[in-house]
Amino acid sequence: MDRSLWIKIASIIGVTLVCLYGIVGIPKNQKELLDNFNKNIKLGLDLKGGSQLVLQVQVQDAFKAEADQLIDRLKTEMKTANIDYVTFDRNEPGTIEDASKIEIVGKGIPIAKTGDFRRLVNERFPDWNVTSTSGTDYRMTLKPTSALDLRKKTVASSIRTIESRIDGLGLVDASVQQRGAAETEPEILIQMPGVDDPARIKQILQTAALLELYEVQEGPFASRDQMLSQFNGILPAGTKPVRGMGTQESWFLLKRAPVITGRDLRDSRASQDSMNNGWVTTFVLSQDAAGRFGRFTEANINKRLAIVLDGQVRSAPTIQNKISDNGQITGAATQQEANDLALVLRAGSLPASVIYLEERTVGPSLGADSIREGLISGLVGLVAVVFVMLVYYKKSGINATVALILNAIILIAILAFFGATLTLPGIAGIVLTIGMAVDSNVLIFERIREELRGGKAVRAAIDSGFARAFLTIIDTHVTAVVSSAFLFIFGTTNVKGFAVTLIIGLLANVFTAVFVSKVIFEWEMSGNKKVTTLSI
Repeated sequence: MDRSLWIKIASIIGVTLVCLYGIVGIPKNQKELLDNFNKNIKLGLDLKGGSQLVLQVQVQDAFKAEADQLIDRLKTEMKTANIDYVTFDRNEPGTIEDASKIEIVGKGIPIAKTGDFRRLVNERFPDWNVTSTSGTDYRMTLKPTSALDLRKKTVASSIRTIESRIDGLGLVDASVQQRGAAETEPEILIQMPGVDDPARIKQILQTAALLELYEVQEGPFASRDQMLSQFNGILPAGTKPVRGMGTQESWFLLKRAPVITGRDLRDSRASQDSMNNGWVTTFVLSQDAAGRFGRFTEANINKRLAIVLDGQVRSAPTIQNKISDNGQITGAATQQEANDLALVLRAGSLPASVIYLEERTVGPSLGADSIREGLISGLVGLVAVVFVMLVYYKKSGINATVALILNAIILIAILAFFGATLTLPGIAGIVLTIGMAVDSNVLIFERIREELRGGKAVRAAIDSGFARAFLTIIDTHVTAVVSSAFLFIFGTTNVKGFAVTLIIGLLANVFTAVFVSKVIFEWEMSGNKKVTTLSI
């Protein structure tokens, strides 16, 4: 046996060992072998059981927030540019479809300042169109391209935030992905294998977790009417009413602009309050925010600071002394509640609220049935194929069987190495891969048979058969891989599972059917004996 053949055999053994290590590691006993296999091979929702949620992103909330921010910035810019106005207000798009119809109406802009106002909007706010509705009134609308971009960014940001929250819960096998187009169906699909009670997760995902710290002007009041009556129905400029959190109604009058927001947080953790023996959520501010917060608290000692979470006042403590980079949120009934709040604060606030369109739970018994039926179908197909190959090609059928088994090992190992999830459609892809792998061996064997019938010697027939079949195999596999790639790009989650295993199986088959199979033939013909026949 020459040196090059030894190198080829060693490379095949090396690939096999690496793949087996990726699947089961180095087990010390049978139990550890099974444990490693279950750990490395991630099963999908349809096999392992678990929960599936479909969320709809209320993108109109992001459009409203965008308009509100623009109004605040526009007022500041106009004051700097010495452009007077009476009011700025926006409309109230109530549905996802109407989100792009957001409008800002400005009134009372002097005619003499028309050119300055238009120039200011075009230079500072290029995403908005401005049109005149009368001599002193204007309407601003978001440009179509900017509106589409805002929709996409809102959905993408929501997915990133939800992924961060799910990762914080330790659900490493969960998947979060967009379902439908952001322009028409801003929906998010969440699959959580092994989770059979998603109530807590739903609560965490649905919490906007928008944290804001405001200076308290007045309050608390027992009702909104009481607050309005104190100011004769007209609230002071630069303030806004916010309701308190809790069963008992309370209202606070806060400064309109927050001192600190959730974007300024660097970290958040749950901790135990030593004084009250309860649980609180502590937060740490970024360096820039800590400076601003320190200056504010130093200048407002003995005044109240409202901690607002998702639009409601969680607490309104009195500032006792200068606070630089940290604070705490009280009111958590349990450690889990404090942990959950810390988690959503670390992950960041959602750019828009979400509602649940669908919730589905798959029991582990159904998943076990799917695994059992999938394995049975795969084994039956494998046994049938091996039987036919051994009967038809006799000893050479062993060659095809070895290549087939190695193909399956490589496929499963790649799934394990890349953390891919195996689903029921994925098992269907494996079964189809078995058929295509056998087809490649049949193609090669028939080519060799033709060469033998043409009078060529065994060695020459094998070399010529593999060479002539190689281009055909590459052609068919490239076509199948491209088709599977399109299935992966445009297909649903289940279709993607099928496409992934099929693509991996096809790529592995090029190695096993062409390289491994030929090496087996070369090993069979090695030595001093002259091979005159081949069992094909």
